Amino acid sequence: MPKVTDEHKEARREQILAAAQRVFARHGFEGATVSRLEGETGLSRGAIFSYFENKDDLFVAVVAQSSDRLVAIWMERGFQALLEAIAHEDPDWLAVQLEATRRVRTDAGFRARLGRLEEEAKALREERLARLRPGLRDDLPIESVVMFLNFVANAFAFARVIEDKLPDLDVLMELVETGVAPR
Repeated sequence: MPKVTDEHKEARREQILAAAQRVFARHGFEGATVSRLEGETGLSRGAIFSYFENKDDLFVAVVAQSSDRLVAIWMERGFQALLEAIAHEDPDWLAVQLEATRRVRTDAGFRARLGRLEEEAKALREERLARLRPGLRDDLPIESVVMFLNFVANAFAFARVIEDKLPDLDVLMELVETGVAPR
């Protein structure tokens, strides 16, 4: 039997994650049945769950991948690019991100899983804050400024999910920049 390469394994894992994201977006966590996951991936239950222990772990991986993507946009292209990405994100998928937030609040096992990911991310936090610092006010703690920007991004995402009228991005950025830019 031929050996499966690491590249093939990674490509298969990415295929499963992309399909699972579509299923979670369309049907929510509870509605994302194994049968639906099989249909969307074109893979068997065994193939899917040889990469992920269970549906919870798959959901955590999908949510983490999406969060990592949005953080990368912010770090590499700036806060306005992050807001633009949110403005063009699938509102169903953003709703799944909100569902993950709900599950953090109501499901201790899920909260613990995400907590482990947060612990792993702590190593990156200082480096990320240092990269953001030059473009932000230096008279306030960087953690507070970043928390403010997270609030803005999360509120923007929430407005997108409920299909509320989004603010003009240029005006929003003007408000953000006059509030957080160096004095």
